[in-house]
Amino acid sequence: MSDLPTSIENGKPVRKKWPWFVGGGVLAVAVAAAAIVVPTLSGDGAPAAEGGDDGTPVAGGTLEFALIDYQRSPDPHWGTNYAESIVADNITDKLTWQDPDTGEITPWLATSWDVNDELTEYTFHLRDDVTFSDGSPFNAEAVKANFDQYVHGDEALGINPNGAVLFPNYEGTTVDDEYTATVTFSQPSASFLQASSFTANAGPGFLSLATLALSAEERTDPTAIIGTGPFVYEEWTEQVRTVLDKREGYDWAPPALEHDGEAYLDRIVFNVIPEASVRTGSLQSGEIDATLDVGTTDEAPLEAAGLTVISRQVSGTAIFFNFNTSLAPTNDLAVRKAIQLGWDRGAVEKTVLTDNYSVAGSILADTVSGYADYSDSVLRYDPDEAERLLDEAGWTLGSDGIREKDGERLQVKLLGISNLVANKPAYESVQQDLAAIGVDLELNVLPLADYAAAVASAPTDWNVVAANRSRNDPAVLNLQFSPLIGNGSYIADDFEGREDIIERLGRLELTLDPEERAGYAKDAQDLILEDYALSNPIYNPSQVIAHQPYVHGIIFDAQARNHFVDTWKSAQ
Repeated sequence: MSDLPTSIENGKPVRKKWPWFVGGGVLAVAVAAAAIVVPTLSGDGAPAAEGGDDGTPVAGGTLEFALIDYQRSPDPHWGTNYAESIVADNITDKLTWQDPDTGEITPWLATSWDVNDELTEYTFHLRDDVTFSDGSPFNAEAVKANFDQYVHGDEALGINPNGAVLFPNYEGTTVDDEYTATVTFSQPSASFLQASSFTANAGPGFLSLATLALSAEERTDPTAIIGTGPFVYEEWTEQVRTVLDKREGYDWAPPALEHDGEAYLDRIVFNVIPEASVRTGSLQSGEIDATLDVGTTDEAPLEAAGLTVISRQVSGTAIFFNFNTSLAPTNDLAVRKAIQLGWDRGAVEKTVLTDNYSVAGSILADTVSGYADYSDSVLRYDPDEAERLLDEAGWTLGSDGIREKDGERLQVKLLGISNLVANKPAYESVQQDLAAIGVDLELNVLPLADYAAAVASAPTDWNVVAANRSRNDPAVLNLQFSPLIGNGSYIADDFEGREDIIERLGRLELTLDPEERAGYAKDAQDLILEDYALSNPIYNPSQVIAHQPYVHGIIFDAQARNHFVDTWKSAQ
């Protein structure tokens, strides 16, 4: 393991006070963070609370909400899909909140923080009035216990080190006093403040000490999952539904939300409905109040029927084809570059995407600070140049129109997920264009559970893994592609550019200065797209919700996850 170079001067640490902008940049948001959903009947069949005609929130009622995916475990530290993160974000809280419009990191459970010059020590000053739903206190001991287990896991309990990727080089947390905790890293960690607000997959939401003492098996009992959030578990039925109840006494929503006190809703029912037509039909009939995962062909008809469609682009990476650099034929740089050039992004935009989505101009989503546009360079549509690269590399057309070299067909096996409605049709458009230049793109687009099983063999079986990584910070590129962390392109120890990739991606952790960080982000995109062609970005995904006109206040956060502390239902 190589040490990352650092330009940070040694010397006595000087503490910096919040606030500052992490990543800077203003996000292009498709919709305002506070949006609207609809009221139907509450869970017990009673009508929603009266009032609210003047826009004043009213308390009460049940929100029936549909999802394409299901929650495979109630454990917030474990889940890796949208259904799991959206539930986790409503039963747990984070140290900080990231403003979805500006990227600014603002207080939540931590009221303020100090950072040393080396960016290796983060001292958080905590609220002193927060409790877990079992009445136990949230304090520095809870921060330490959570972060230690989140990063290191607990083999005896069967708990995996789920946070090791998000908190690389984490050394530990010290309890300075009851409400002050210092988190320490062995190397600079400029992106840690954003990580402390992270709301996407396997996020660092806080669990009670009693929950942390439970085994992985025991954590399949939802009533044993105790957080600090605005809702608590009532029920979890795998592949069917998750039900949350309002947490009594909750009064510590992020100050940026300007929400005082408990959640307005009494209950949320997350209904698992895999079929798009059934989700749409249930919404139109009034059986549900809102649905995520609206099909691209359903958006306009739903709006025409008087329903509301809201969305936010997912910040992080684009939906990508990550190339396996250790497996033929994608171990050939010419093949990787030809695939980047060999398909028509305009066709995907016109035939697959709606205005709620956009074609990728980089591996980094254009809502993330540091984004650079490559649509006129390595990500342009240039089939002639793609064919020239393949010709020069010795790939000749076979009798079936697919290229060959040394007796092997130019077949590229892709593993993808069907959890986003635009994925498969977008991949099919790419497949068609690549066939025209002699590349056989074999698509295997699977439901999440099947994908999760298949991805374990990705280093040896798949040339392309198609997915995305949510994180509203340019360090998502280090997290995803560094051989020391995510190694999304399966870079082997003997890969010629391995040390160069580690060094250049690692620079994203060395400074909080916006200009320097933007330069490092541009260099990171250069190496991923131009220098080594590690990935082929496809489109920028969005989370799209359709809802009745009587629901209000669904929040999209900086990772496009939804929070319901401010959601309420007016009379129909």
